[in-house]
Amino acid sequence: MDELSRFEELNPEEKLTYKDSTFEIVSKVSYLIGVPKKHFESDSPSPKMETYTQLDINKNARIVRHLCTLRTAIERNFKKINLESQSGLKSIFSLPEYVPQESILQLSNDGISFSRKPNTQLSGYIVEINKLISDRINNCKSLFPLWLNWQYLREMFIMPDGLSEEKTKDAAIAYYSKMEFYPYKMYINWPASDQGNILYNDKKFVTLLYSWHYEEFKDYGKVSDAGSYFKENIYDFIDGGRQIVVVVDCENVDPYKLSATLRGLSKDSLSKVSSIILFDDVHASSGWDLLEQFTSIPVEHIEIERVKENKSLVDMRLALRVSQEFYEKQVDSYVLVSSDSDYWALISSLPKARFLVMIEHDKCGPDLKNALAEHGIFYCYLDDFYSGDSEDLKQKALFREMAIYLEQAVHLNLYEMLDQALYTTRINMTDAERKQFYDRHLKPLQMSITDKGDVTLSIKVK
Repeated sequence: MDELSRFEELNPEEKLTYKDSTFEIVSKVSYLIGVPKKHFESDSPSPKMETYTQLDINKNARIVRHLCTLRTAIERNFKKINLESQSGLKSIFSLPEYVPQESILQLSNDGISFSRKPNTQLSGYIVEINKLISDRINNCKSLFPLWLNWQYLREMFIMPDGLSEEKTKDAAIAYYSKMEFYPYKMYINWPASDQGNILYNDKKFVTLLYSWHYEEFKDYGKVSDAGSYFKENIYDFIDGGRQIVVVVDCENVDPYKLSATLRGLSKDSLSKVSSIILFDDVHASSGWDLLEQFTSIPVEHIEIERVKENKSLVDMRLALRVSQEFYEKQVDSYVLVSSDSDYWALISSLPKARFLVMIEHDKCGPDLKNALAEHGIFYCYLDDFYSGDSEDLKQKALFREMAIYLEQAVHLNLYEMLDQALYTTRINMTDAERKQFYDRHLKPLQMSITDKGDVTLSIKVK
């Protein structure tokens, strides 16, 4: 029986729990802990070969992978290597049947070398590898999304008390006694037990990762994608239309969820959508301004001012525009993105138009869903699509807003500050003195940030 066959299949309950998962995180973890390349090339659901290819050109990731590979190889073959090395004629550098020499060579090419002192104990090599992994694992932090608790993940790579030769023996005993439970038999620091393949997919792995730290992970939109049933219905709707337009009520939609949904759909299918029309209110998210940069579909952004501060006109303008597109431009199919039940009046008033509705779980009540279901109109949840595809839009929106804040909050000119100080103190300086003072004291301004986020600038007096 293949060493992984017992992990390849989930039981029926697990299949239901972990269905429609992504493989982004488990593929990266698999690469870093040293899972052999053949498992990336297999037909099993995970890990993904494209991730292997991507990370294998990343020096930081490559170093951690080969360090973990060596550590596992030594732990797995500890007794055999010890027997061979007792004669003093062989070491980890001359036992390719137990220690992958390609990992040693690759690490050497990446600037990592190991002690070659005679009679070095195997536990000494483990300590050396543990130290290198501990020093370098944080270089891989940026490979993972911000929402994932990095400390939980980092601990998997750190052998407990791994800088003590005596304690490494305890870790080796624990690993060897339960080796069949370890993912692909690779060493990691975890509460080893029979939980199947913990790297089967992102949903299973992240759920377990958080549970090991007595925390429940619930944000499954970050580790799963809409299933084939939903996507196929969307594709069928698009294929069945003559002209397709996406209309969005920006007041009642999360721009980041819509962006993730669009990016999770087939580009070929979306190429048949002629435009996205955003009906934006002054109080809606500023992220809508950036949506066009993250989709290949032309975007028309209509910003609607309020006549009365407490009354939005978005729903009225959207309904009028849809009617206009239907009667004047012969647009026959609309993807309506809104959870507002008021739009049923629009849908029911155009019986010859085709509608597909995208809603959100926490914004849509039963009335709209019941009406859509009764009339055979397909709807789906934006929340069910993989939300990881919106991280770059979120980040760009945040940086843009923070840049605006800084521009409004901070205006400091060091030359003007020095001129004011010289005037107030009635001190005269030549141009040469002024420049020297500026270069020595003002250029190296120091910034300190408190735990509450308050920023202070100070002049370093030399």
